[in-house]
Amino acid sequence: MRPRKPSVRKLPVTGVLRLNSPAEIWYKPALSVVVASAVPNLLLYSLDRLDLVMYTMAGSLCALYGHNLPYARRAHTALRVILGMAAGLAVALVTASVTDSTALLIAVGALLAAVQKTFCDATRIGPPGNVIFAFVTSAALFAPQELGRVPEHMALMLAAGALSWLVTVGPALWRKEGPERLTTARALDAAAVYAAGPDARTRHAGAAAVQAAWQALLAAGRPTPVRRELERLVVHAERALATPAADGHVPGADPGELRRWATATRARGPVPSPPPAPGTVEQLFGVDAERAGQRMRRGRREARRGLLRALRPGSPVLPVAFRTLLGCALAGYASSALGVGHPYWALVTAASVYQPNLTLSWSRALQRTVGNLLGVLVFAAVIPLARVSPLVLVLCVLFFNFAAEALITRNYWLGSVAVTPMALLILEFGGHQPAGELIADRALDTLVGVGVGFLAALAVTNRRASGRVERALAAVGEARDHAERAVADPAADALALGAARRRLTASLVELRDAGDVASGEWWQRALPEEELLAAEQAGHRTLAATAQRQGLLTLPPANGAV
Repeated sequence: MRPRKPSVRKLPVTGVLRLNSPAEIWYKPALSVVVASAVPNLLLYSLDRLDLVMYTMAGSLCALYGHNLPYARRAHTALRVILGMAAGLAVALVTASVTDSTALLIAVGALLAAVQKTFCDATRIGPPGNVIFAFVTSAALFAPQELGRVPEHMALMLAAGALSWLVTVGPALWRKEGPERLTTARALDAAAVYAAGPDARTRHAGAAAVQAAWQALLAAGRPTPVRRELERLVVHAERALATPAADGHVPGADPGELRRWATATRARGPVPSPPPAPGTVEQLFGVDAERAGQRMRRGRREARRGLLRALRPGSPVLPVAFRTLLGCALAGYASSALGVGHPYWALVTAASVYQPNLTLSWSRALQRTVGNLLGVLVFAAVIPLARVSPLVLVLCVLFFNFAAEALITRNYWLGSVAVTPMALLILEFGGHQPAGELIADRALDTLVGVGVGFLAALAVTNRRASGRVERALAAVGEARDHAERAVADPAADALALGAARRRLTASLVELRDAGDVASGEWWQRALPEEELLAAEQAGHRTLAATAQRQGLLTLPPANGAV
């Protein structure tokens, strides 16, 4: 019988605040949100209507999303973000205009936060995820509002959102393959790391990077000469990953060459033109046919089915949503009971805590606490300068907006140091408030939101994380069987083999992600770690066999294989 792991795992303390390298494209969301905010803010300043900044900021903050996506998909994602923000803001404004009951406002805010968390997780909208939505809608709930002015305020939000859409999608005019080049370069770098030091960790990172590159290329739209070359580069990265290691290295894969290709792919010059990998000159493993299939209505129906599957009873997304609902509500009520004048700060703090598992939520709670407490000290230092004139206030908010995005990829707590004074300074657009009271309220709300929010995460178990692992194991088994049948079928063409290979790669990436999430969750049955390892090893052997069948590689001797 497999020994049962302890239900309660040790929570990390050391390393939680360690700084990472900045994200590769940190400047893109930072500059985008500054541009999207500066235009409406300066326009309102010229009209002496800075009291309306809260509504334009709701649209401006939509410029933070989608910067890793190809422009064709980014345009749709940005539009969905804007419409989602508009829906949440409309509910908040109407609620605020018809009631002044703090208890009801907190309940609506918690419900909105839970819905926003659910849809961001289900649709896998990347950073900053649901926190921006919760910040905007919660603040709107507690701002004075008249029902007759809701259309005007919504028009301001949508106008700023339209500008955000243009800022987010605009770079396609001069660098239309930029996102695909970036994801391809990451795949080449990950393959180089695996070739230089092959092990299970680098192989998984490489598989995830290659899968992301294929997804970007398939979603990018019609094939162009540049995308053709990028597809061939991804095949070379995949070739390195498909080759089993022998004697601590990967035969036939040159890490230096892969890195040189990655560097040239990132640059603004021509994309490298490596020699075609065997079997890819004509059909490139059926990428064209797969791309055409994604444009069909059937593909769109499948995407909707994926969203519905994520929301069905038994989905691992739902316990995290219930944590959000319970934690945000309790944090807001606790803050209100303590007499804090801004209970929505505690609500938003609790919403920011919830991550895919309890261990990550604990780390985020520590980061949020440290960042917010340091942030209120920064606010105390900068508030005299911000009150010199309205223009200086606008410039300070823009500066902290940029700083937050520039720093948050180093570590969440560092970004919070800039987010906190920005959020407090936004209140100044509605009129000066006692700085000491704001500082005390924000510090207290941080402690209440983090403490109550994490207690709610402890109380609401997520045993469905293990179920996700079981489903991922089954999916890997099915994908492996499908790939093995394709390899054994003499009539299998490039489309069938390529689609089988990408399906198996995607299922292996999902399996590792599901295992990582479940390994950090409490109160669940032990993970089948040996079965996970065996499934991954068998899956990668099948990937190698599929690549050999396509002519990508000649398998080396099995000794020393990773």
